[in-house]
Amino acid sequence: MSAVAGGADERAEFLRDALAGLSGDPKTLPGKYLWDETGSDLFDRICAHPDYYPTKREMALLPRVAAEVAALVGPGVSVVEFGSGASRKIRTLLDALEAPARYLALDISGAYLEAAIRRLAPDYPGVAMAPVVADYSKPVRLPPGAAAPPILGFFPGTSIGNFTPDQAGGFLARARETLGPSQFLVGADPTRDPARLRRAYGESGGLMAALHLNFIDRMNRDLGSDFDREGFRHEVRLADDPFRVEAHLVATRPGSYRLGDRTIRFAAGESIRTDTSHKYPPDAFRALATAQGWDPVRLWVDDDSGFSLHLFRTG
Repeated sequence: MSAVAGGADERAEFLRDALAGLSGDPKTLPGKYLWDETGSDLFDRICAHPDYYPTKREMALLPRVAAEVAALVGPGVSVVEFGSGASRKIRTLLDALEAPARYLALDISGAYLEAAIRRLAPDYPGVAMAPVVADYSKPVRLPPGAAAPPILGFFPGTSIGNFTPDQAGGFLARARETLGPSQFLVGADPTRDPARLRRAYGESGGLMAALHLNFIDRMNRDLGSDFDREGFRHEVRLADDPFRVEAHLVATRPGSYRLGDRTIRFAAGESIRTDTSHKYPPDAFRALATAQGWDPVRLWVDDDSGFSLHLFRTG
């Protein structure tokens, strides 16, 4: 997801978040700001790269179970997708569902979202479609009448892993408020293999580095900062308790940079954590969702144990 820095309010929020994160110890930047148009395009390329297993494993699993999902969900649903991005995975789901009535694509990157809907809508003339520009890391209220019951929430990919467990619980609670009585299909990644994780998140043909270094370009462009892209390198780190992959931008030399009315200083080797991907075994994720009022309906795990899909229900 991406905050669009085209308006004064969005830029002000981006600046506040960046200053707060870069003034901390350790330094951080909110991962949601990775997803401007350039970042979204880079991630599309990452998803197609052989190193990046989550999308490959998900796209092997989702078509295989989509008919079963459709049978459990029933006909005439309104589908609400959180973090829809390019709206590609939704095609597999819409193709399987019986007479889906509506599709609401929810994301924070407005221009990217609207372009995705324009590409998708002609192929599904019987489905009413609407973009909803919103930040799902915060409470989201759907437009009145936009999604009539029955409702299916859809949160594909591994984006749930970008939240800490406490934050993921908060998201699941907010999603229940957003959707009301509904079902919810959520993807999660249980992978713990260090070599596979380092290839996916640290390599991917250099695209991962480009994605995270684009953070610097975006701050310079949208916030008028003067960070030197050449003064940072991308690095991934594996951490425990809870198990996660962290992305960092590491300063290769000491530096001082202007951001808003402040100077942000770096020692050589100091890093900015730009993103985190928590890995959830199926039992742990099911327990997390159950604690937020979601009742488990069905679990599917791909043959390589590289991706899982959970279907939940709440009344």
